[in-house]
Amino acid sequence: MLPQDNLMPLNFYSTKKLVRGLGLPVQVIHCCVNNCMIYWGDDSDLNSCKKCGHARYKQKICHPSDAPAWKHFDGCFPDFSSEVRNVRLGLFADGFQPFGQSGQQYSLWPMVVTPYNLPPDLCMKEEFMFLTLLVPGPTNPKGKIDVFLQPLIAELKSLWGVGVQTYDISKRQNFQMRAALMWTINDFPAYSMMSGWSTAGMLACPHCMEDSDAFRLIKSGKQSWFDNHRKFLPMNHPYRRNTKDFIKNRKVTKQFPGVRSGDEILQDLNNRGLRKVIDVDAEVVNAAISKTCGWNKRSIFWDLPYWREHLLRHNLDVMHIEKNVFDNIFNTVFNIPGKTKDTYKSRDELNKYCIRPQFAQNLVTSKYPDVPFVLNKSQKKDVLEWVKKLRFPDGYASNLGRCVDANKLKMFGMKSHDCHVFMQRLLPIALREFLPNRIWEPITEISLFFKQLTSSSLTDEELRNLDEQIPVILCNLEKIFPPSFFDSMEHLPVHLAYEARIAGPVHYRWMYPPERYLRKIKHKIMNKAQVEGSISIGYIMDEAAKFASFYFKEGDPTLPLKEKRNEVYLDDIVDDDMFEIFKPPGKAIGAEGKRYLPDNEYTAAHLYVLMNCPEVQPFIDVFVTEKRKQFPNLNDEAVNALTEQEFPSWFEKYVHNRANKISNHYLRTIARGPLREVRTYNGYYVNGFKFHTESYGSYRATDNTGVCIKGSVYNETESDYYGTLVEVIELEFEALPVKRTVLFKCEWFDPTPHVGMVVHPRYKLVDVHDKKRFNKYEPFVLAVQASQVYYCEYPGRTGPRKHWKAVCKIKARAQIDIPASPSNDVIEPAFQNDDNDVIIEAVVGDEDVLLVASSEMDTSGDVDVDEHLIDHEEETSDEEEFENDVTTSEEEDEPDLDDSDENEFGMWTR
Repeated sequence: MLPQDNLMPLNFYSTKKLVRGLGLPVQVIHCCVNNCMIYWGDDSDLNSCKKCGHARYKQKICHPSDAPAWKHFDGCFPDFSSEVRNVRLGLFADGFQPFGQSGQQYSLWPMVVTPYNLPPDLCMKEEFMFLTLLVPGPTNPKGKIDVFLQPLIAELKSLWGVGVQTYDISKRQNFQMRAALMWTINDFPAYSMMSGWSTAGMLACPHCMEDSDAFRLIKSGKQSWFDNHRKFLPMNHPYRRNTKDFIKNRKVTKQFPGVRSGDEILQDLNNRGLRKVIDVDAEVVNAAISKTCGWNKRSIFWDLPYWREHLLRHNLDVMHIEKNVFDNIFNTVFNIPGKTKDTYKSRDELNKYCIRPQFAQNLVTSKYPDVPFVLNKSQKKDVLEWVKKLRFPDGYASNLGRCVDANKLKMFGMKSHDCHVFMQRLLPIALREFLPNRIWEPITEISLFFKQLTSSSLTDEELRNLDEQIPVILCNLEKIFPPSFFDSMEHLPVHLAYEARIAGPVHYRWMYPPERYLRKIKHKIMNKAQVEGSISIGYIMDEAAKFASFYFKEGDPTLPLKEKRNEVYLDDIVDDDMFEIFKPPGKAIGAEGKRYLPDNEYTAAHLYVLMNCPEVQPFIDVFVTEKRKQFPNLNDEAVNALTEQEFPSWFEKYVHNRANKISNHYLRTIARGPLREVRTYNGYYVNGFKFHTESYGSYRATDNTGVCIKGSVYNETESDYYGTLVEVIELEFEALPVKRTVLFKCEWFDPTPHVGMVVHPRYKLVDVHDKKRFNKYEPFVLAVQASQVYYCEYPGRTGPRKHWKAVCKIKARAQIDIPASPSNDVIEPAFQNDDNDVIIEAVVGDEDVLLVASSEMDTSGDVDVDEHLIDHEEETSDEEEFENDVTTSEEEDEPDLDDSDENEFGMWTR
């Protein structure tokens, strides 16, 4: 036995910790999964195998730069991509009515560009949208919009060929910046105006083009894309041989040939002899050619020298497609007069295309039988009453109850974001109790398709799976709904996964940010007699004021910084040695209260803090090792129980035992336990969420009480635990410096599978039983561990799910998926070396910098700038809808969908 004053480590863990710094390093070298090579030596910086081409890292597509379209462009133009500061641009165009729906008819079309050379949390933000062109009203320019785009195209060609001298503030040097337009973003009618391909008629699909199988219905005379999706299925799929559920007696053997390349499209345009709108004879020539094909002009964008090389030139707008798909499903299921697709004409023509005699007109009564995909009057009332009672977390969605018309049993005035939330979150819950599974499942699948498609990050494998699943989903819908249901909007989803796989996440390429920007432009109209002039002057003044604000040492006091919703900006912690658990994770809401913890709460709170403090984990290992030696036959469950009962007291004795030489102040403090008196609050901001206690939130219009954490019983197996927030408690530990930690006291639902929680095996929809609670007393979690959920009751509450609630998880606004970069290169600052340059002293943020002006510039007055540092500030907006057969343009007043926060970023030019 060793003497008491020996310095030998106590256990194996302490021994490993001691020898860790003895200079015996282990070098980890990546290798190809196929064992072709190792990433070592000259190959250490490669991102893919030089033999088989397999990617070195698991690629997540979080930004357009991760997608094939961006990389393909880099490969086609290496001289452009070699300068990482060259800019990639997106152009969006949309029209709006500046005088409201009841005012004078006036169509104004702003053209706005936005750069993509930004981090994910800054892309598509208002501060990085630049108004470049205003197409004047009062009439819609339609196909002649190219006339007004000529100055923009000329400037884009100049930016590509010559570039512009730009000052790089990070390197403190000038460089010649070039720019390239990646794609356009617009709704479906504007797609035709920008691309030259007609989006009306039976050739409306710009991907299928002449390979479309659309046809005109006999009775209604409308175009239908019914049975247009079997050609996207694998050749051996059984649906291809099905002659009953689709167009009767028809088998499909053709296969979709794929999307045409830029060279193929350009060759087609040249062969047909289409003219640009600005050509003298364009109107006559193009009108004659458009009768035989889908082209109605040669777009002016083909004048860009790189346009033909793009894999994607014009984006299908997911926002409006999703809204139209939802409207068709909801209006048909609710059988809303004038909007349902199940009309008497569709019934008359149904059996001319399909074999569905059970839905044909009764020749005796002249009535049409009910169809299983339509709700009855009682079911409609239940769903609408359920919608009126819905409460969402703060900033998640608008009040859908305002859209309910209980008298006419319908919903009205739903904006695009309302449809977005209902489609992806609520539709499967609303219809689950009332529709047969064979109908509910395809509707749920299309709902989950849009939910997955609009994720902020996706892998190539996930997108390929979506691309394979969507034709099957549409075919399943074709087995249910009549041919009149399937217009062009129901067909376009078949191409959305392909576009996401080629160009990157949807939220960089949809119309929500542009629609919000339109409201800001609209509010600049001070003189309604001079709409365009008001907007131009207002925009220039805003840009000049914003740029000038960065020359103030502390920023312009007249331009206050607006904090992001639910975000908290905390002071830096001075003590670097402070445990992470003691650092404030957020900010309390409301007035504080004080109370004393009873014994059971005190013990539970102290135990939870110890078990979730990383610095205490080594001592838990020591304790478990000792108990396993003392009781060799104990199983894991018994060891866990013993840890919960004895570890706090054992740890306190261990830490304060002088023989163990534990001198860390924070360890000694946390071992003694917190003070009995605690502060309590009604809510808390943390992790980008706003939480309310049940008592505080019960009478509010929003519901912020749902809590979810990843839990485990001290092993590797994790599962989700769902509950509601009862109380926010701030523990304080004795002695200075002040040490506090915030706990959520929650009431947990029973997590036992098939007892208190049920997960759908196919769709992973989670339900919890609202009458069953977790039978173990573990009420506390750290506030920093909590994420937010909300619980939806099922409509009616009389069926087998009357005691069950559906769980909907929420993603924080500030949560941004940013791919980890394999490169850790540090950019060294580079300074000007041109002796003829003029040095200008300026202030950027808190830093004094020297700006360099070329000797050719006029430095006697103001510095001419084109782009500038911008302080980020969020806007929301109202919506206007231009009603037509296809939803077109709106201005949203809904919360941000990309869940991102903003920072200062900028570059100024010339």
